[in-house]
Amino acid sequence: MDLHTNHPYWLMKNGSVMDYPALETDIETDIAILGSGISGALAAYYLYRDDLKVTILDKRRAGTGSTAASTSLLQYELDVPLYELAGKVGKKNAIHAYKMCREAISDLRQICKKLRTDTGFKLRPSLQYASDLKHRHGLYREFGMRLKSGFRVNWLDSAEVEKLFGFSTPGAILSEEAAEVDPYLLTHALLAYVRQKQYGVYDNTEVTGITYDNNRIFLKTAADHTVKARKLIVAAGYETLSYLPNPMAELYSTYALVSEPIPHEGDFWYQNSLIWETGKPYMYMRTTDDGRLLIEGKDDPFTSAAARDAKLKNKTAQLVQSFSSRFPHLRIRPEYAWAGTFASTDDGLPYIGSIPGMPDTYFSLGVGGNGIVFGVIAAQLIRDMIRGRTNRESEIFSFNR
Repeated sequence: MDLHTNHPYWLMKNGSVMDYPALETDIETDIAILGSGISGALAAYYLYRDDLKVTILDKRRAGTGSTAASTSLLQYELDVPLYELAGKVGKKNAIHAYKMCREAISDLRQICKKLRTDTGFKLRPSLQYASDLKHRHGLYREFGMRLKSGFRVNWLDSAEVEKLFGFSTPGAILSEEAAEVDPYLLTHALLAYVRQKQYGVYDNTEVTGITYDNNRIFLKTAADHTVKARKLIVAAGYETLSYLPNPMAELYSTYALVSEPIPHEGDFWYQNSLIWETGKPYMYMRTTDDGRLLIEGKDDPFTSAAARDAKLKNKTAQLVQSFSSRFPHLRIRPEYAWAGTFASTDDGLPYIGSIPGMPDTYFSLGVGGNGIVFGVIAAQLIRDMIRGRTNRESEIFSFNR
């Protein structure tokens, strides 16, 4: 699948961080990980302490699929509000899922400290604002449920938003528990870390077939080599859907831009918070380390990569117009723009775990706007599954929920 157009900001900013060889022989491994993006790299990281041989395979260069197109806003909030999620999966599970996402951000902070390299990780507040007056009631209901559930949130009225952020809205939730990261640098830092333990990482190695025999998994590559494994983790981003017998999520196209550097003293708005809205398709934004603004949204149903990419110029103009209507004092000129593909489930939760007919195979399918956060949760749960541990959390994200 063509996951994005050719100019995501992270690739242009960082260039080629590290290249890995293609697989050129048959090998045997304890665990094969399909996908060397952020989800695959996190899965490898969480297996680091185990005495296992791990091999990571990707048909692209590491981190250049969906990871490179991510805007990497790290939030515990899902695309589905907490009060709506409670109606879909039960109040207890909904609250627990949100708290797991919050914990995953904290865990990722510790991971980035341990990596001791620049990953662009920073704690940030997060502002979700009512796109118009009719959304205020639902957003205030969301605020009340989050507050009662133990989340650090504040309700801002119109005047307070105007003072802190410089635009007008009927109301907003300000959360102090969010973060941002450079997903491409983080992926390569994780891969560099696990290679200390001689984990094999192979780029340009497309897996064209998966078979099962005698408690072993056989991966056939396009170059006609075989990887023999005891366990398989499928962390191939949205391409993971192609390995599943039934459609588990809907595909959408999304559009993003990064502005030219904007001369500005201090923060653009309150502590350079992550900002997103209640309207759907919603627009969300963040700042970058080099004084730019990153804006994404205007999503629509995915039909084909060609149709998606043909809309990029018009969608970029729409993003500029929407941003300028909120922040007329910040004049932006796009320097980078790209379109990408993502998946979404009805309840906004990822799918993590196994399915019938594919023994010893574990799926890390993070969907929606929380892919990196879901990648942390999936890596933790799959590690426990491989170790033979079971926990209630896995049921929340299972394929038969």
